Amino acid sequence: MSDTREQILEQIKVQGDLVRQLKAAKESKEKCATFQTAPSGGGRVSSSGAPAQRQQQQQPQKQQQAQEQQQHEQLHQIDEEVARLLALKATLGGDAAPTNLKFTLKTPKGTRDYGPQQMTLRQGVLDKIVQVFKRHGGEAIDTPVFELKEVLTGKYGEDSKLIYDWKIQGGEILSMRSTDATIPAMTKGRYREFYQCDFDIAGTYDPMLPDAECVKIVSEILDTLDIGDYVIKLNHRQLLDGMFQACGVPADSFRTICSAVDKLDKSPWADVRKEMVDEKGLDEAAADRIGEYVRLSGGAELVEQLLADEKLKAVPNAVKGLEGMKQLLKYCSIFGLDKRVSFDLSLARGLDYYTGVIYEGVLKGESATVASPAKTSQQNGEQANEPATVGSVAGGGRYDNLVGMFDPRGKAVPCVGVSIGVERIFSVLEARAAASGLKLRTSDVEVYVASAHKGLHEQRLKVLNLLWDAGVKAEHSYKLNPKLLVQLQHCEEHQIPLVVVLGDAELAQGLVKLREVTTREETNVKLKDLVAEIRRRQQSSA
Repeated sequence: MSDTREQILEQIKVQGDLVRQLKAAKESKEKCATFQTAPSGGGRVSSSGAPAQRQQQQQPQKQQQAQEQQQHEQLHQIDEEVARLLALKATLGGDAAPTNLKFTLKTPKGTRDYGPQQMTLRQGVLDKIVQVFKRHGGEAIDTPVFELKEVLTGKYGEDSKLIYDWKIQGGEILSMRSTDATIPAMTKGRYREFYQCDFDIAGTYDPMLPDAECVKIVSEILDTLDIGDYVIKLNHRQLLDGMFQACGVPADSFRTICSAVDKLDKSPWADVRKEMVDEKGLDEAAADRIGEYVRLSGGAELVEQLLADEKLKAVPNAVKGLEGMKQLLKYCSIFGLDKRVSFDLSLARGLDYYTGVIYEGVLKGESATVASPAKTSQQNGEQANEPATVGSVAGGGRYDNLVGMFDPRGKAVPCVGVSIGVERIFSVLEARAAASGLKLRTSDVEVYVASAHKGLHEQRLKVLNLLWDAGVKAEHSYKLNPKLLVQLQHCEEHQIPLVVVLGDAELAQGLVKLREVTTREETNVKLKDLVAEIRRRQQSSA
């Protein structure tokens, strides 16, 4: 039989006293040794005329070794007794834990828990995204949440600081996956742990056909989620490189300058220009020329304007990028996206692996600003109810060279894709639900089996088994004799549509009562016809 809590506490007291005695004895010996070996201020002299310190140094070597061995054994004994004390304290876990110990239950910084209401809303977001993916022929895959570091570092460039590293036994370095949608700025809906849904098209293609479909997918998802007003910004990586070349940016600085331009959605041009000049070492005149371009946005008319630009016309990369944008905007028009897309030269997306078109879904107006739910005063250090900018909720582009990095023969596989930021979308919908007081159904229960009299718990189990075997989602109270009113209130609170009420008189006739929760209407139904009647009502209310 295991020791009681009182016995363990007594053992801890005894063990603690022993540890304190051993430590006190050790300290006493150390002080004594210090006093004996320390010379006095007057340099006390022995009978031979030599200082006492010299005599101390001439002690036999064996005696000194014995003292060192004794000290070592004493330290070892103290360590063993401390380990025993800690082991005893560890047994006071769970219900036996001392009541005076303080324990704060919280999630690690950058993570959060999801309750039933949040999970219902979150699952609804995921389901709608998956429906759109399937509509476009998507096939599901999943990958580990962490990878070998060399798999990731080849693609992030300036944004490699967003990767979390740790080592495992054997010396391999693992890294947490980052995401296309993450940015360094603190924004609402940005966590260290997050979900994203990706749709990618791989293989041979004709220009802009799969790219335009990815833009269409972003639009369909945001429309389906009814998240509010948004714009899908478009640009082209070749056009960016051509623009940098035309502005006088050295070729080896393209990526770093691109990373700076990528911050324009979060920082004013003056700050970005300062970074380019002061931190990246770019010539001021070149930075000013870039500023003239990145302020531009529009549609097909902007493409024509830039195709006529003398500086850009002289750079092949810029012309190729503009021709690609012209084709993409044409296809987007066919898809009915004229009012949803914007050709924006400030869009850069800092990841190194993009080779062609890039795009980003951004919320506009009030949709882009949300507050934390009022029920939490703080969430990982962030004040609740303070407006925060959500930022982009989707992003992606073409990356024709990335797959070839992992092929021994370097075979290129053209790819284009989009990432949907689930956490950011969820934060908007969660804030909207909290503001409206909307309460979601958190379960799919179709029928609740209740009992009106005592001693009917076995009959409840039989009816439950009948419903479960027929594929009906059903539940009941886990008490033997619950009050009927409590059972009916549970159904109303959890929005369960139907209740099967069992009573002594009805069961004696092979009947049960089927109750509509919203109207409170009750009908006697034969037990053998119960499943069929439930299905009939479900079909009529669908």
